[in-house]
Amino acid sequence: MAHLGVGIGWRPEIADAIDRLDGLDWVEVVAENICAGHLPEALQRLRERGTRIVPHGVSLGLGGADRPDPQKLAALGERAVALGAPLVTEHIAFVRTSSPVLEAGHLLPVPRTRDALDVLCENVRIAQDALPVPLALENIAALFSWPGEEMTEGQFLTELVERTGVRLLIDVANLHTNRVNRGEDPAAVLDAIPLEALAYVHVAGGVERDGVWHDTHAHPVPPVVLGLLAELRSRVEPAGVLLERDDDFPPEAELAGELAAIREVVTAGRTAAEGAVARPEASVPDRVRAAAPEPKAAPEPEAITEPKAGAQTASWPEPGSVAKPEVLPEPATQAEQKAVTGPGSGPAPQAAPQPQAGTQPQAGTQPQAGTQPQAGTQPQAGGRGAGEAARTRVALGQAALLSALVAGTPVPEGFDRARIRVQVRALAAKRADVVAKVAPELPGILGGRAPYRKAFLAYAKGRPMTAGYRRDALDFAEDLLIQDLPADPAARRRLTAWWRERAGARPPRRIVRWARTLAGRAA
Repeated sequence: MAHLGVGIGWRPEIADAIDRLDGLDWVEVVAENICAGHLPEALQRLRERGTRIVPHGVSLGLGGADRPDPQKLAALGERAVALGAPLVTEHIAFVRTSSPVLEAGHLLPVPRTRDALDVLCENVRIAQDALPVPLALENIAALFSWPGEEMTEGQFLTELVERTGVRLLIDVANLHTNRVNRGEDPAAVLDAIPLEALAYVHVAGGVERDGVWHDTHAHPVPPVVLGLLAELRSRVEPAGVLLERDDDFPPEAELAGELAAIREVVTAGRTAAEGAVARPEASVPDRVRAAAPEPKAAPEPEAITEPKAGAQTASWPEPGSVAKPEVLPEPATQAEQKAVTGPGSGPAPQAAPQPQAGTQPQAGTQPQAGTQPQAGTQPQAGGRGAGEAARTRVALGQAALLSALVAGTPVPEGFDRARIRVQVRALAAKRADVVAKVAPELPGILGGRAPYRKAFLAYAKGRPMTAGYRRDALDFAEDLLIQDLPADPAARRRLTAWWRERAGARPPRRIVRWARTLAGRAA
């Protein structure tokens, strides 16, 4: 793995500041937010300057039951070529189901089971064959655990690497999130995984509220996360470390200070991490810890920031994309918050069953270029493949869970219901927030953030997302117009004009809505 150094996640809102940052070695860009043929000028300048740029995908859903979408793989590869990237990265997560067709708009954890690992490994091999550069996968932050898990996080990641040769992108902020929310030991994960497969490291900020850690990517990096970076550094020197910031962007000087703190931890060497397991903040250099700002209280999710006049707004993600950050704050009732907090509240992973004689995969084996397993076959390269029966079992479990999260169906047996209720509200709040960002005119048309949020959450209860945030914004507007909303005629005219401009058609009238309802009942 080529040396990357210390970098930052490139976002349009801080593009000018990134241009001026001294000593910045590289940047990472959300792949779905750029077009290979029309790179933003600021990114083009960085590339011409020789700054390395890595595309970070969020929409493949390699942990999902379906094989990767060839079009999404091709688009990711085109962006890697356009950026001259040394590698591309994605997540160990699922983001959608195909039966029923549902989009989470969020990175959801895969169960640590043999079936899920077989599916993931085959999907990774398909992606590796299709991509023009190496692939690395990131561990995600999660609020809940799956019941009946057969492996620990370390065992799952280790076997994934052994069977596919994929590299790892370790997010130390996600390790901390999972320690607080799911009782998982970051040091145990770092001890178990093959760090020789490490591509680079993510560092991000968050905040704890009522015992739940929210990986917001909108707060300063706290000492406890810097301590985990030092803990990792005591084991291996990472090729690259990257600061992620996705919202509530601080002044340029504060960004520079965070990068300097990260650089000092990385260069401090192995002795910097002594005592990090019991007290991670103790391993952070004193002056770095003293300079780190205290995390601010988590903002209430009702506070949707309306764009200032003339401010640059985010581009609309392509259909099926997943917005960052991975975990957004959403309040639960006090009783529910207590029920889901603290180590050990989720099901404890069981010890991994030992494979039968003769079935142990060889480490690092790869399928031949261009080969792709046929339906129902067991590919030989890289160990076990995912048969159709395994894919079906994974698909049923993921569909049942995602339906409970976004469509109001019963929570599957074995899940912590309190945790799932918190996740349901978090996903609905995230939909509202992201739609407000990709369609910033909507809160203004509807009279402000509070009326917009109330209307959107009412819509979301009966309309799960099926095709990404751009389509979700259009469907929301259409749903309001069908109901002759908003009540103010002038606002309704503005919403109609907004909808027509983007959809290129007239919204269906009330009679069409009635017909759809009757057809749905008949079905």
